[in-house]
Amino acid sequence: MAVTKSGLAIPAIEAERKGKHETYTREHPWLVRFTHWLNAISLLVMTASGLQIFMAFPSFGDKIPQKDLVHVPAVLGLGGWLGGALQWHYSFAFLFTATGLAYVLYLSLSGHWRQVILQPKELRGIWPMVRHYFFFQPKPPQLEPYNPLQKLAYTSAILLGIGAVLTGIALSKPVQFSWFVQLLGGFGFVRVFHFVAMAGFLAFIPGHLLMVALHGWNNFYSMIIGWKRSPDYLAD
Repeated sequence: MAVTKSGLAIPAIEAERKGKHETYTREHPWLVRFTHWLNAISLLVMTASGLQIFMAFPSFGDKIPQKDLVHVPAVLGLGGWLGGALQWHYSFAFLFTATGLAYVLYLSLSGHWRQVILQPKELRGIWPMVRHYFFFQPKPPQLEPYNPLQKLAYTSAILLGIGAVLTGIALSKPVQFSWFVQLLGGFGFVRVFHFVAMAGFLAFIPGHLLMVALHGWNNFYSMIIGWKRSPDYLAD
């Protein structure tokens, strides 16, 4: 039996490939793969359309100096004008929110959150992994599919998603949610926090892709077809 990241025991599937006996284990259920790729597409569209929206009114409010604060090349925008950008942004924001809720619900009901969300007792394991990845130190022992540094990244991505959705709602309905806008310091600061959430995702993506590249196509394929070749089951 093979134990998946969700904690479910699934019979291993054996296959003959290139004359070598190999074993495969189920890595990601369809819901995780489905929400992963939809969120990836949604993030790209929302980033480009969000930049187009910002270019229509490049301001963070009176309390923040505006002169040349942020310059966005026109080629990075999507939508052509404010109305078009808003249509793109809202459409994919609804998709991003729906898939995000589905993923969080799956984490909660399956118990998979224990293997994805960073827990306080694991904080001490972050620095050894930083030393391993960036300073070529020996890799610490790993007993779970994700190490503490990976859990920190995934936990941060979930929190960024929640922050992006909440600030996005406040920006789209500032009158209806005026109490939340004021809580964050005003409309300008809500826009800043929304911008920071986008920047956080843009910082997360290169690191995520780098880890995929470093650990080979086996991990990448598992996010497409759902299966991963053993014995490289545990993610490095």
